Amino acid sequence: MSDIDRAVEVLKQGRLVAFPTETVYGLGADATNARAVGKIYSTKGRPGTNPLIVHVASVEVARRYAGVWPGAAERLAERFWPGPLTIVLPKMPAIPGNVTAGLGTVGLRVPDHPLALELLRAFDGPLAGPSANRSTRVSPTTARHVREEFPLSAAAGFDDANEPAMILDGGACDVGIESTVLDLSGATPTILRPGRVTAAELEPIVGRVIVRGGSVEAGTPAASPGQQDVHYAPSTPTYRFETSQRGLITPDGHGIVVVSPLRIFKEWGPIVAMPNDPAEYAQHLYAVLRKLDASGLRAIFVEMPPDVPAWGAVRDRLMRATQVMPL
Repeated sequence: MSDIDRAVEVLKQGRLVAFPTETVYGLGADATNARAVGKIYSTKGRPGTNPLIVHVASVEVARRYAGVWPGAAERLAERFWPGPLTIVLPKMPAIPGNVTAGLGTVGLRVPDHPLALELLRAFDGPLAGPSANRSTRVSPTTARHVREEFPLSAAAGFDDANEPAMILDGGACDVGIESTVLDLSGATPTILRPGRVTAAELEPIVGRVIVRGGSVEAGTPAASPGQQDVHYAPSTPTYRFETSQRGLITPDGHGIVVVSPLRIFKEWGPIVAMPNDPAEYAQHLYAVLRKLDASGLRAIFVEMPPDVPAWGAVRDRLMRATQVMPL
């Protein structure tokens, strides 16, 4: 039996399978099985007010689970699927309420990863798939990261009752941060979570796009994942600062590391110099944060990239992963 065949069998049993996408690794469950979906929440420690994105193999499958499929969705799917764009639409009853935080909409996307697509085609159904990590922590971009998050999982050879039951290894993720989430359920298309696909790329297809900022209050159902104040966060105290505040940072040589997207500041000692390109930065961001988080540091200081649209998705993740630098 191939790994894909075994994964399909596990999913049909109502168990969880971690699988790769081009964005991050997902923790997958049958999106039509409320009990299986419940295991995602309990395994991650995820609040029920934080909905799940549903992954499908094709536009045809997406139409089965969308209560409405407007022309804008068709045009977007033709241009960006498979790819890192999630489209929020009214849902069909086949998608249970715990997938969508009790709301009447669902986020659908076709991932751009050969192993994910092979799994989805073989499963022949929708998979709910949030990032395969503990809630609020840094998302995984390799199978090793998933194993580190769930070291006692059945996939690691422990109790068969533990989740995830299986981890599919598809290598490192190419995009490295979660998909753009675009809500088409209202009057004006609205980006609920920024990602690789930008408003500038969407507007020629759907017209004016609103970019929603801020966070959803705790306990309030969100229309999209990634809208909480604290998300994607290392356990190590992690602080953000703007380039104009560089002179206020005084590392003391005791393991403090600065992540810089702009240039190496040699006077600071230990430095991780991130790429200047937003896509390359995003691709490496979570892997770098996870590595630093495992290094026994007292703190991590992150220099924020420029506040311009091209860096919007990276800045969003960093804002939720960090605290304001104490002055």
